[in-house]
Amino acid sequence: MPRKKTPSYRYHKARDCAVVTIGGKDHYLGTYDSPESWEQYHRLVAEHLAERREPPPPVPADTPLTVTELIARYWRFAKTYYVKDGKPTSEVHSIRLALRFVRRLYGGTPAGEFTPKKLKAVREAMITHEITRKVKGADEETGAVTWERKVVRKGMARKCINKLIGRMKRMYAWAVEEELLPVEIHAALLRVKGLKRGKTAARETPRVRPVLDEHVTVVLPLVPEMVRTMIQVQLLSGCRPQEVVQMRGADIDTTNPIWEYRPRRHKTEHHNDAGNPDHDRVVYIGPKCQEILRPWVPVDAEAHVFSPRRSEALRSAARKANRKSKMTPSQTTRKPKGRAKAPLHKHYPVGSYRQAIRRACKRAGIAIWLPNQLRHSRLTEIRKQFGLEASRVCGGHREVGVTQIYAEQDRELARQVMTKMG
Repeated sequence: MPRKKTPSYRYHKARDCAVVTIGGKDHYLGTYDSPESWEQYHRLVAEHLAERREPPPPVPADTPLTVTELIARYWRFAKTYYVKDGKPTSEVHSIRLALRFVRRLYGGTPAGEFTPKKLKAVREAMITHEITRKVKGADEETGAVTWERKVVRKGMARKCINKLIGRMKRMYAWAVEEELLPVEIHAALLRVKGLKRGKTAARETPRVRPVLDEHVTVVLPLVPEMVRTMIQVQLLSGCRPQEVVQMRGADIDTTNPIWEYRPRRHKTEHHNDAGNPDHDRVVYIGPKCQEILRPWVPVDAEAHVFSPRRSEALRSAARKANRKSKMTPSQTTRKPKGRAKAPLHKHYPVGSYRQAIRRACKRAGIAIWLPNQLRHSRLTEIRKQFGLEASRVCGGHREVGVTQIYAEQDRELARQVMTKMG
């Protein structure tokens, strides 16, 4: 059975540009043989191969499996495996980014001939890869709007590269598990070590630092009331941004002096495959945090504590009261005009939470800080006062396989810490 050919990159004479035909439709890529056109070509072809719904044709015994075919098979697996609550996780996007590099360089290479040297070549391409974005401008003569590619930074970060290379190795491990390739191929790729700090030309990123107390104080009056409460709760409890936004009344145990919040979904839940309750993520909420949080806990236990609908209602009521105080008696009798509103999320999105803080930082004229830095601030303070073990426990940095007795000792230590600090 003949194999389907990869759509080719061609020159379109009439339009004087590059073109690729996918599914009977021409996609014009811009200036022929330019880096931008090649980037768009590789993206379109990769997405085409990844989104084909028909099952992959069987590979003849005398025909080797190519890297492109292996990527297409693995992509179908990844889209159904890396899923939470019926939705693809961010891991799916990261896998697509990793495989894009290897396919661009070695798409036609037999998968069994992908050696450690080839993997290092892919890694080198990541180090020199230019990250660009479109910038809007205007032509000086005609004033027409123009768009050009601007290089934001050169090269991907070292830690990011190591993670992407790890995902490529994971694809080959899956191929061995599916008996598509011999184990020796994956074993050889495992010999490629990760990039070390100071031993490579890869770009380094700064460490996430705790946010300054004065910066938090300046931002609090500039954000909506609900966002202000989320900042205070996260700063006192040391939880992650994802954990504070999805908080529900049903997830909080208020029977003990120190409340225990067990997030329904959290970052490391996949490490607890056995469902051991002693390995659950528990956020301990002390008296100070309880006082701030208590007015926000809804009557409906299944409802989210920090709901955009409630936040919008509070803001609308405040605006309405402010407007009404400035109106004349005749104006207050007018019927307000209704307007369509966009559908709101069930709980506050992490992106919206982060964006509200960014905007407040810009308004205050201070360095932009992110919600995750609140967690660093709390855990750093706990470590200074109570030691590294207390910081690890309160932050939920528990290794899989810790014994039940040790977990119970950890939890008692966390309760003592939050009694004094939370």
